[in-house]
Amino acid sequence: MTLTITVSDEVRSLAPGFTHIAVEAHGLVNGPSDDESSALLDDATRRLIERLGGRAPHEDPHVAAWREMYTAFGAKPSRTRNSAEALARRALTEAGLPRINRLVDLYNAVSVARLIPVGGEDTDRISGAMRLVRSTGLDPFPTVAGGEEVVEHPDPGEVVWRDDECVTCRRWNWRQGTRTRLTEESVNAVFLLEGLAPVTAPELGAAAAELAESLEKISPGARITLHDPA
Repeated sequence: MTLTITVSDEVRSLAPGFTHIAVEAHGLVNGPSDDESSALLDDATRRLIERLGGRAPHEDPHVAAWREMYTAFGAKPSRTRNSAEALARRALTEAGLPRINRLVDLYNAVSVARLIPVGGEDTDRISGAMRLVRSTGLDPFPTVAGGEEVVEHPDPGEVVWRDDECVTCRRWNWRQGTRTRLTEESVNAVFLLEGLAPVTAPELGAAAAELAESLEKISPGARITLHDPA
């Protein structure tokens, strides 16, 4: 069954140029990070350095657009960075990019190389439709803090992804929840690639195609669907 993904009118009004592409995949084979996924992350770091040409990640036009959008809904972009900027900053440190698991490594590599926020969710754990909305401030967000499971609540007006049960990602693409994240046992997933101008729909589509190709390589036989930009 195809997952329903919608963007609320409130978010469309806030960001009329926002575009996203969903990549759905069924029958994936995940597992611990390996040489193949690690090599993709190393190559993504090389591509990032080439793209930036000595600039800081926040000086990239697409990252700058996300910073402006975060400010527009009340977030502080220097404190809570969008996922692409946060990963890019880590890639440029001596420690480099984290190795999580094969699937997460794959979408992180695309995100870093192209400076596009990319998220992955386990569709077997999603309840109902996924929606990008502005929070009422009452929506629950299950997460972990200090090693303990806790439930947070987004700020009123904060842009969040959520399903019928709770928030799955806070501040648009800043922090993913624990319930729907991809684990080594995940076999069905949806990956969301998000863009603001100056990123174009064809550029977002090229990033989605790159991700789909990587998924096919590590999971031969998986059923992968690239949805149209929305």
